[in-house]
Formats: sequence, C-alpha cells, structure tokens
Amino acid sequence: KVAEQTAALRLALDNIKNASLDTIHRLTRAVEYRDEDTGVHIVHMSHYAAAVARRMGQNDSVVELLLYAAPMHDVGKIGIPDYILLKPGKLDAAEWEIMKTHTTIGGKILEGANSELIQFARVIALTHHEKWDGSGYPKGLKGEEIPLEGRVTAIADVFDALTSKRPYKVAFPLEQAYEVIKAFRGRHFAPNVVDAFFAAEDEIL
Repeated sequence: KVAEQTAALRLALDNIKNASLDTIHRLTRAVEYRDEDTGVHIVHMSHYAAAVARRMGQNDSVVELLLYAAPMHDVGKIGIPDYILLKPGKLDAAEWEIMKTHTTIGGKILEGANSELIQFARVIALTHHEKWDGSGYPKGLKGEEIPLEGRVTAIADVFDALTSKRPYKVAFPLEQAYEVIKAFRGRHFAPNVVDAFFAAEDEIL
C-alpha cells in the first residue's frame, strides 16, 4: 500500500514538473518566433549548453537546470521593438543600446521567483552576453565574475547563432563557426568552456 502511494505521488510530481517545463518551453518559443520565425534555436542551444556543462564535470542537477533554463536566455526580447528585433541590416548605435536591454528586461521578468529553475534562468538572462575579457554587457563582468551558467550559455548561444540563418546573416559553414569559437577563446569565452565545447563536439553535432 505504501509503495503504491509513493509511486502515485512520484507520478503526480513528475506530471507537475513536465507540465511546468512544457509551459516554459512554449512561452520561450513565443519569444523566439518574433525573432527568428522558429523555436528551433532554443532547443539546439539548450542541448549544446547541457553537453558543455557535462564535459566540464558538472553534476546531473546542474546539467538538467541548464537544459531547462537556457531556453529562457532571451525572454527579455519580448520587450524589444520589432523594428529593431527584425531589422535585416546592422543596428545603429542607438538601436544597439536598446537591443542590449533585453538582458536586463529578462532579469526583471524572471526576478523574485521561488523556483530554483527560474532563479537559474534569471542569472542566464542577465549574464549570457557578458564576455571573459570584460567587454560584454550589461555589467561588463570579467572572468569568473561571470556565473558558470552565463559562461556556458554564451558559447551555446553564439554557436547556434553562427550556424543558423538570421534576418541579418546567412548560416556559417561548420568549420567557419569553429574558427570563430577558437578565435574568441580567452576573449569572449572562458578557455575551459571552449575546451569543453570541442570535447563535446560529437554530442553537439
């Protein structure tokens, strides 16, 4: 009897978890549809992030959090006007300043949550455009000032952006994307994150 009740409780909790994750996934896809006409980006980059974290020796809990939280990295784009978000050419200086606010908008959308997953996602939203050399945004964090989840999501986001067609660019061939990642080792990306990325190459492909 106790075993049956335990199994039923576990099933109920799993159903709640799956429903919550499905809701999060669909809401983040809604944001991506404004940006790229597809929600495929959030699926690809979240799996890339999980693969990199696993290669870095992170435990299953962190890997799972990255897998489910990384899709919320650009949720703040819901606050960016279409004339900027969908512009086919290069943004001018004023437009770029507005675009950069998607990080802090995302942070505000996700702040105050009790859920560990949403708290994790908030950190990602705020830090996935910070760069290892301190030249990123919104705060210009440098090196290990950038939380691990932001460092890992950064490389996953950039790699998928490079290899995907966007309104302002064609998709890069795989080898060209790899060269960009290598060139920014120790500049945009943490060296150990780049090393883990290439160690996970087979899984990523």
